[in-house]
Amino acid sequence: MGPNPFVGVLFHWLGGLCSASNFIPFRGIKRWSWEIYWIIQGVAAWLIAPPLLAAIFVPHLFAVLHAAPATSIAWAVFWGTLWGVGGLTFGLAIRYLGLGLGYAIALGFCTAFGTLIPPIFHGQMHTILHERSGQVILCGVAMCILAIAVSGAAGYSKEQEVSEEDKAAAGERDFSFVKGLIIAIFAGIMSSFFAFGLDAGKPIADIARIQLKAAGGKDLYSNLPVLIVVLWGGFVTNLIWSAILIVRNRSIGQFAGAPGDNPMGTATVTGETLQDVDPRQFTQRISSGVLTRNYLLAASAGVIWYFQFFFYSMGTTKMGKYDFASWTLHMASIIIFANLWGIALKEWRDTSLRTRLLVGCGLALLIGSTVVVGYGSYLKVS
Repeated sequence: MGPNPFVGVLFHWLGGLCSASNFIPFRGIKRWSWEIYWIIQGVAAWLIAPPLLAAIFVPHLFAVLHAAPATSIAWAVFWGTLWGVGGLTFGLAIRYLGLGLGYAIALGFCTAFGTLIPPIFHGQMHTILHERSGQVILCGVAMCILAIAVSGAAGYSKEQEVSEEDKAAAGERDFSFVKGLIIAIFAGIMSSFFAFGLDAGKPIADIARIQLKAAGGKDLYSNLPVLIVVLWGGFVTNLIWSAILIVRNRSIGQFAGAPGDNPMGTATVTGETLQDVDPRQFTQRISSGVLTRNYLLAASAGVIWYFQFFFYSMGTTKMGKYDFASWTLHMASIIIFANLWGIALKEWRDTSLRTRLLVGCGLALLIGSTVVVGYGSYLKVS
């Protein structure tokens, strides 16, 4: 089966939905600190799901990895490690900015760097700039970045309008635009290195493609082994930082039921009386039922997160020669669904008409950018 950019766009939309949804299970976790549920979701997302799914769809998976060039694996792990830093700070950006705005700003910088640097590095930019298909794709990238700027303006406007009590009621008790903006910019730049890791792992995908064709399978799954290697690097970074926090905060007991605090959960709203709050819920050990539910929620968040790249890897195979545009499609799709989640979770409740119009304009621009990029890729294929 050959390239089909419109099918590719659909895969990227599915990936975006999964990525934007993975933080939702965190909101149901009770009395666990951030580092505890973060590392549990990381084990599911970066160690368990990638080889499990790849082994189902790619024949002789470990033979593929064994035959891969050592340099390709090393560079994929290296870029994955740097991406892991972005993943860590990305979680903090969501904490300080909320789902809609946090995704928009962080992924805006991730979009620009992750989309443009790989073709520049490979010397493709001159050709892209002088072909109509490439020009259309770059227009789509520019639309995406403009949409992110509009979303940022909406977030700043929101901070001026929403009271601290309303932010707490929506689960945004730590909302801080300035602090979140700084963290989101850094997270976005570092997160873009995932695209570099996928680019470095192309020789691995080529070997997998040969195996798939020999077995009569579809090259749609040829990038799944690459994800395994890149995510190794990301896991190392996250494991180290989570271990540091666990030691510093003395939170290791939470794995077995010691009480902690979930900063992603809804806070007690200011103004409630003491008779409305049971102090035992903050001191007693976590019950076995709640503890089991916490593990399941954290693990499900990790699996949902992994599926974004499961669909991304398939979408990339459908985008044709200018598959660098896949990164823009992926990022734009994430922000679209993150904004929709933000609306569903009432993050923009009690804001002015101007702020809501900015949210709507940003969303429309993002959807338009995916259509433009898909059309540009279609021009290159046709």
